[in-house]
Amino acid sequence: MKLIEIKKFAPAVVLLCCLGVSSCVKDLDVVPIDPTLSLESDDDGIYNKCYSLMALAGLDGQDGNCDIDGLDGGTTGFVRQMFNANELTTDECICSWGDEGIPAFNFNQYNSSHPMLAGFYYRLYFGVTLCNFYLNECKGTDQQRAEIQFLRAYYYFHLLDCFGNVPFTTAVSSERPKQIMRPDLYKWVEQQLLECEPNLADAHPKTSADGDYGKADKAAAWLLLARLYLNASVYTNGQTTAYDQAARYAKKVMDSDYELNTQAVTNPDGYTWSAYQMLFMGDNGETAAAKEAILPLLQDGLQTTSWGCSLFLMASTFNADMLRYNGAGNGTSENWAGLRARRDLVRRFFPADNCPDEAETDEILAAAGDDRALLWGAGHTLSVNDPSDFTNGYGVVKFLNYYSDGGNTHDAKFADMDFFLMRKAEAYLTYAEALTRAAGDSQTGADATAAINVLRRRANAAERNYFTLNDILDEWSREFFYEGRRRHDLIRFGYYGGVSDYLWEWKGGSKEGTNFSANLNLFAIPEKEMNANRGLTQNPGY
Repeated sequence: MKLIEIKKFAPAVVLLCCLGVSSCVKDLDVVPIDPTLSLESDDDGIYNKCYSLMALAGLDGQDGNCDIDGLDGGTTGFVRQMFNANELTTDECICSWGDEGIPAFNFNQYNSSHPMLAGFYYRLYFGVTLCNFYLNECKGTDQQRAEIQFLRAYYYFHLLDCFGNVPFTTAVSSERPKQIMRPDLYKWVEQQLLECEPNLADAHPKTSADGDYGKADKAAAWLLLARLYLNASVYTNGQTTAYDQAARYAKKVMDSDYELNTQAVTNPDGYTWSAYQMLFMGDNGETAAAKEAILPLLQDGLQTTSWGCSLFLMASTFNADMLRYNGAGNGTSENWAGLRARRDLVRRFFPADNCPDEAETDEILAAAGDDRALLWGAGHTLSVNDPSDFTNGYGVVKFLNYYSDGGNTHDAKFADMDFFLMRKAEAYLTYAEALTRAAGDSQTGADATAAINVLRRRANAAERNYFTLNDILDEWSREFFYEGRRRHDLIRFGYYGGVSDYLWEWKGGSKEGTNFSANLNLFAIPEKEMNANRGLTQNPGY
């Protein structure tokens, strides 16, 4: 008999008291367990929790309950903090809220005491600790163990990407973990993914009707390897490039049975939702859109009442005046009026600053000639003169809780939209960029061009004869804006911290943009962590 107690790498203690949460079925069963009891290891519960901690902050997202002692569950969910760290800090997004940490994100002025980065850090380590516990203490099939090995590599990937030189352990121990250097962690994540891949399920598309929807399979390992290899030079401090490997694993995903969604749907009201919009709607787990999702986080308005995942993406991007469909807003009752586009994101679709003034979304889509231009201009200014004013900056209407067939959602407040953490479209842009970089070319060859045009064709955007590397960076933004990856794309191109001609509105805290120090390409290890583990060395510049 074991008391299941998971210690996090900080002064507080995390009790694993939510072992019955499943994220592998659409309706999640939440079974609280008294943490004072001695329990026989609940292998299935821990296996499920390794997944569900990305979709739920704790037992009950509504009241702020959190898995991690000292953090608020409403604001420290995985998706919410992944978004804040990787979008608010970039040319895509700015937030009007004054919560502690938000202005520092907006203006690239974060440090080791940043509360939201600490929340993200500890949630990632909570995931690592759960996975370590499962792999060391629990039984399971070879496939289940491979999935948890993948998830542990995935959590460590975010630590590698965001924090670099971090505490590292694969054990369950009260000993303070030693620090691993970023290039060594890169090699370890690579080795773990290569090791677990043979035991993962074969790559195949799924919908919520399938029992394995929401579980990692071989395609998830291939796509994460492709992402890792594409950024190898960054993660190894310039020691390694791996563009050939990035292209090879991306091609495996492209050639898999997963499907880019190309099905637009016309609902009973006669309104047509584009194939791209279908990826971000309340019924995306039930339609053909689900077959693009390589690793979805499952959401249900009744069973996963979380403030920090899909609802966050919808509510934070809308106010009550943004009437996206049929005289209504985002499909929920929540309008938090925080996140909106920086001018630079709008320019991806309108390089000549010719976006229609005071335009609603359908007019903007028509003018852009690109189904991905999910923006709202009515009542908003293009430029952000006042970061605290939500109407400064165009609205983003990408995430909706409507059902494409006109059906009713499960709840008026909480979202049914699954968040597609990994989707097949990433493989096409990875393949194109990796081929171009491997060849040392200034523009794409035939295969790379064709891969990008697949995505543009899906979006009803004009196809092109070639793309420069900067064009590819713009395509990354058009396809994936607000999905939590922009920061590391900018870093890979040399356009984030350090001296660069690439400026965006409010970069570095200046309205017209200014460079900030290259050391901010890595976030600081949280101050509490440094105080708790005296064997750590802070990242340079903090």
